[in-house]
Amino acid sequence: MSPEPDNKALLAQLRIDRTEREPEVPASRRYRWLIIVAAVVAVLAALAFVVLRPRPLAVHVVAARPMPGGAAAASASVLDATGYVTARREATVSAQITGTLTAVLIEEGDHVKLGQVLARLDDTSQRAALAQAQAQANSAEALLTQYQAQLAQNIRDLKRDEDLIPRKLVSEQALEQARTQVESQTAQVQSQKKQIDLAQANVRSAQVQLDYCTIRAPFTGVIIAKAAQVGEIVSPFSAGGGFTRTGIGTIVDMDSLEIEVDVNEAYINRVQPGQPVESVLNAYPDWKIPSHVIAIIPTADRSKATVKVRIGIDIKDGRIVPDMGVRVSFLEEHKAQDSGTPAPPAGVLVPSGSLRTEGPQDVVYLLSDGHARRQAVTLGGTLGADRQVLTGLKAGDTVITDPPADLKDGMAAKIAGP
Repeated sequence: MSPEPDNKALLAQLRIDRTEREPEVPASRRYRWLIIVAAVVAVLAALAFVVLRPRPLAVHVVAARPMPGGAAAASASVLDATGYVTARREATVSAQITGTLTAVLIEEGDHVKLGQVLARLDDTSQRAALAQAQAQANSAEALLTQYQAQLAQNIRDLKRDEDLIPRKLVSEQALEQARTQVESQTAQVQSQKKQIDLAQANVRSAQVQLDYCTIRAPFTGVIIAKAAQVGEIVSPFSAGGGFTRTGIGTIVDMDSLEIEVDVNEAYINRVQPGQPVESVLNAYPDWKIPSHVIAIIPTADRSKATVKVRIGIDIKDGRIVPDMGVRVSFLEEHKAQDSGTPAPPAGVLVPSGSLRTEGPQDVVYLLSDGHARRQAVTLGGTLGADRQVLTGLKAGDTVITDPPADLKDGMAAKIAGP
């Protein structure tokens, strides 16, 4: 029997019928899957936007300030002179008693505050004296307690004698003796109270002597000289032989710095109190410091034919230190023709750190509506840590200070927190 018919039958069974169609997916299910896919894509897009969007750059800002009056409003120099920076408050700090230094806590250039400890002396004897005075005060108080107890007993005895006198049980002499004893004991109590006051005064005196062993700053300032070391003897009085120091260090109040110049008496009529002055330190010849005349000292130097003039410095800057040489120009006020008032100075002031040079231009960055805006400016002079901007800014503009290197025009920015 031939196997051919069986093979054909098997092949017929394995053949795919192309005429049959797959069952169709209902339309509602297709729409549901499309909505789910679209929602997932939208959520992922929102998350990507939140995570990948650029964050605003945190910056520090300052408002542009109008130029101050004074030297900036002046127009011409009527007199030039030279002088030096001086300090109105300068003190060489020393101990109020003679002693050996056990600690010196200052170095040149240190900033100190009022009452800060600068040095300490050996206080062994002062502590012993204080302990002795305190012990004497305690002994006097204990003796007072004893006297008060005796007085109380004498008063009770006198009271009993006075009660017994009408019954003739005590003699008049005994009564008088009891009264005398009370009066004597009362006086002794009062005397002991005075002894306690004296003992407490001795305690306070010993405490003062102990406090003298701690040398403190008389005012806030900067140490410009250190004159003693640990182990040296210091004294408020100068001793022979040169082995005793009379000072520990010198402190200067930098807020009291001013300028003193000698003006030829032939030209002193050109100087008036309050007059604007332009000062230039020899160390910084390009820095013009606004100043003003404080006072004209009402005496002349016969040998030099000069009059001393005190000049106040309108700005505070760490570059100004005592004994620097200064050239000053006494300025004539520039007054408006109509009103007679000084003409307002041009431009505004911004911190020098807010300026940036980009190519041939000087620029600053302003913070406006949450974005950094590049602004070209024209610069003027320098006033301490500030720079004069002649054009490009107006008073009140929000300027970004110390702009980061990656800051660009139009970049999102916000004010940094404290």
